[in-house]
Amino acid sequence: MMKKLIILGCTGSIGRNAIDVASAHPSDFKVVALAARSSREECDLYASRFGARAYCGEDSAVRAVEENDADICLIATVGLSGLKPALLAIEKGMDIALATKEVLVMAGELVMSRARERGVRVLPVDSEHSAIFQCIQGSRPSEVERLILTASGGPFLDGPEDLSAVTLEQTLNHPRWKMGPKVTVDSATMMNKGFEMIEAKWLFDVSYDAIDVVVHPEAIVHSLVTFTDGATLAQLSPPDMRVAIQYALSWPRRLSAEREKLNLSALKSLTFREADPVRFPCLRLVREALAEGGGAPAQLAAADELAVSAFLAGKLRYIDIASVVEEVLATARRTPCLSFESVMETVDETSRAFSSVVKKYSQR
Repeated sequence: MMKKLIILGCTGSIGRNAIDVASAHPSDFKVVALAARSSREECDLYASRFGARAYCGEDSAVRAVEENDADICLIATVGLSGLKPALLAIEKGMDIALATKEVLVMAGELVMSRARERGVRVLPVDSEHSAIFQCIQGSRPSEVERLILTASGGPFLDGPEDLSAVTLEQTLNHPRWKMGPKVTVDSATMMNKGFEMIEAKWLFDVSYDAIDVVVHPEAIVHSLVTFTDGATLAQLSPPDMRVAIQYALSWPRRLSAEREKLNLSALKSLTFREADPVRFPCLRLVREALAEGGGAPAQLAAADELAVSAFLAGKLRYIDIASVVEEVLATARRTPCLSFESVMETVDETSRAFSSVVKKYSQR
């Protein structure tokens, strides 16, 4: 059965790959609306290709959901801007294909409870969560013992030893993926992997201490699940975001695709190692926020967004990102994030704390 599809963030890397998937399966997907915060010409071009409605500007994602009906809405916007359209799409009875991490990181309890109430699915688009989702098909929740997220390690996995002088250009040079600047910086610090731990808690309803991270530079094993009987299942494929995007959009079906398939005999090796807690302190901050619960993960995400923006603007060093986030979390007031308004209140409180903390770093 053909699914009607809305793509929010259509000019980003996830959005463009989703357009490739929809274009390759015209009998399975009907794109009815596309939204982009900027890049109006590109958005209009995609809309003309599908005969869809195009929306551009600050409130484009919300308008696209408000003014259209669909079976599934792909959320691939930047940062917290995906929360309001996600809640609106759920209220309208649409399934959600979720690529924007901050939606569950900052409002996981709110989003998942609304989805349960409306009887809609929140389907993972990240390759790591898609891998877990594929591995647990047909299993009961009580049979799952551990979730193991794999991480490429980013550009600074093996060096330089001193991270105090790394440049923005070095940070944005990811060895495996081409992504937007915010998520690429988060991948370098491994805050991105920490966010995926928080997402996994909400997507798969597991305790935070049942989620592990392992570094896997080849990015072939996208994640693993260990079951209570001792079996561990993994999902493997070449690094291609379209695999996870297509599975989220087509689920519960698995559509064919003309793209590179895995050739095991051509692989030289698959390696795994622990993430260095000294090189990647953001993972510790995430575990502490998960252990605290409540509004702590939301505050972590809000502080990180501000710190990464300051780094991209040349106002912070790369090495200062984790330190600033930690200080903001130590000083900002917590608010439970059980409504859209309370999430926005957390953002405001975090912003005030960040303004105070960042001054001493920017003067260095």
